[in-house]
Amino acid sequence: MQTVNIQKLIDESKFNDYHAKILIWCFLVLVLDGYDLAVVGAALPLIMKEMGVTATTAGFMASSALFGMMLGAMSFGTLADKVGRPRMLVICIALFSVFTAAAGLTHDPLSFSATRFIAGLGIGGVLPIVAAQMGEYAPASIRTRLVALVFAGYAVGGILVALTGKQLIQDFGWQSVFYVAALPVLLIPLILKTMPESVPFLIRNNRDAHLRAIVAKLDPAGQLPPDARFAMPAKTDAGDAPIRALFRDQRGFSTIMIWIAFFFGLFMVYALSSWLTKLLALSGYSLGSALNFILVFNIGAIVGALGGAWLGDRFNIKHVLVSLYAAGAVSLTLMGFVKSTELLFVIVFIVGATTLGTQLVAYAYAAAFYPAAIRSTGVGFASGVGRAGGILAPIMIGALVALNLPLEQNFIAIGLAGLLGMIAVVLINHRLCASVAHPAAA
Repeated sequence: MQTVNIQKLIDESKFNDYHAKILIWCFLVLVLDGYDLAVVGAALPLIMKEMGVTATTAGFMASSALFGMMLGAMSFGTLADKVGRPRMLVICIALFSVFTAAAGLTHDPLSFSATRFIAGLGIGGVLPIVAAQMGEYAPASIRTRLVALVFAGYAVGGILVALTGKQLIQDFGWQSVFYVAALPVLLIPLILKTMPESVPFLIRNNRDAHLRAIVAKLDPAGQLPPDARFAMPAKTDAGDAPIRALFRDQRGFSTIMIWIAFFFGLFMVYALSSWLTKLLALSGYSLGSALNFILVFNIGAIVGALGGAWLGDRFNIKHVLVSLYAAGAVSLTLMGFVKSTELLFVIVFIVGATTLGTQLVAYAYAAAFYPAAIRSTGVGFASGVGRAGGILAPIMIGALVALNLPLEQNFIAIGLAGLLGMIAVVLINHRLCASVAHPAAA
């Protein structure tokens, strides 16, 4: 009987149509996910005016989805490793589509926050699932780039809001940008039919026919013996305790550092996604001009994510990530002092590349750090614990806005998070990264 190490076969495979199908689905799901999250930032000034709420209350309203995202990332990411990724993925899509649309029907802060919390469960749950899925099926030589490309979809969703939000809001009111979010439910049957299951899940459940089909698509020219037995590397087995496995094999301290890095990375991202439009409005820019800055911010995020991932596949991705966090701290600090509109566009581009772009590379790093069997759990808990930073950010920046402090102090406060995130990444033991620790997966 011949044992086939599927992870080794995936690592050594050449990118083909099968990989492309997984990449397209994961990318598209995160485009939709990014839209659902960014839509609040675009509509927040009008929501505050219509509902008559203060900046502090608006900060809590924006944070309600982030609290849901924290719980969704931690629970659905772990459940995906246990019950299957496609099944959990479509549950998340249904949640964020239906309840983001429902937020457009609300008329008070409480009901708005409740619907956004439930939508947040789905938004947060999607992130670790698609990161793990692409990380598992990507060839090792381009894994970081493919995972980062998937997460660039998140920024594309923000670009969609910037491109369509102004016109939709002007013509149909702020509610319209929320109603559009219901459309992704139409994709659920197609995803269930075409998205492959996690390989460790199939091995645990003795789905040999499915495994043979996957191997044939990964390596169309290869031939499997009839008595082939499928296996993953021994150290990727999480057993029945995937959460505990995050702290095994000396991974505990580095796991905590990844969580802290995510905390400060997501603090920067959600401080900007919730308040950048409002902060720019306080600087005298109109809604249309502010949304143009959001567009540039998200284009910068895509460039930062793909550029960082390209560097990460060629050099030490940890060093690349440290540099991005540091650049984010510096660019955010500069942003509060720039007075020229033309120069501000340049700084906003750099801020997008080194905040949201940095976080997208951080997801790719976390997906590479953990073995396949606990990858969804590892990325999910990093995203979930880190989401506490995302929850704190809109509230904290909202409180600063309410104090009417000089604008540059708001941006310095956000930039400080980049410095602290950089320190956390420096302390991660990169030798424990799955792609380094296990040569077969390198």
